[in-house]
Amino acid sequence: MPIIVNLDVMLAKRKMSLSQLSEQVDVTIANLSVLKTNKAKAVRFSTLEAICKALDCQPGDLLAYTPEEEKT
Repeated sequence: MPIIVNLDVMLAKRKMSLSQLSEQVDVTIANLSVLKTNKAKAVRFSTLEAICKALDCQPGDLLAYTPEEEKT
């Protein structure tokens, strides 16, 4: 998938655990784990907003686009 979620990087930078973030944003650890491991197919803007607020970051700090190589 060409969209990469850098949640683990931001958590490390903020010295915050997934469980601490879960409590702050009112999202289950399981759902945050899906984001953290890049297995999410979608994310609500309200969730993204809450994560950015808790981690004091911008959406671009959490999300990155890496184009897939074309198959020939």
